[in-house]
Amino acid sequence: MITLRLTKDLLKDMKAIPKEDINMSLLLSWHVNIYNLNKRKHIVVVNDLTRLAVIIDGIRTGQLERLKEKFLVTLREYLLLEGVKESQINTYLEFGENIIISKTSSRSVLGTMKEVTFFTEDDFQDNHERLKWLNRMIYKPIDYKEPIELFKEAIKNPKNNNTE
Repeated sequence: MITLRLTKDLLKDMKAIPKEDINMSLLLSWHVNIYNLNKRKHIVVVNDLTRLAVIIDGIRTGQLERLKEKFLVTLREYLLLEGVKESQINTYLEFGENIIISKTSSRSVLGTMKEVTFFTEDDFQDNHERLKWLNRMIYKPIDYKEPIELFKEAIKNPKNNNTE
């Protein structure tokens, strides 16, 4: 199961009720927040283990199911663009058949998420270009590595990654 850990603001916006916090693989846990870019609502999703960022637009208030679907589609498209093997993506996304909504649990991930939104100006041709740039930034919480490279390594064997 993939866990989407929504901030208080996003829980309210999506009219979602969070499930109890559970221990699971950090690779399968994502923190999610809402922010505005050019007067449009965007959703930023950051992986707890690798700090890989995915940005989604076109989600309105109360569209939690659409958020889940669009997250999985955007993640798939982006990983294919980055050269991740389709079989590895499919294996990872099998966990996404059941998505649990929970509360945020890591101040470190929230800090990275804030940094990601700080750097997401609209100087990019499209969202994929923005994601490529964002996921090549170096972050201290992941030993100064690039999120995309760390995710590529971790996705090779998603069952063996750390739990909280």
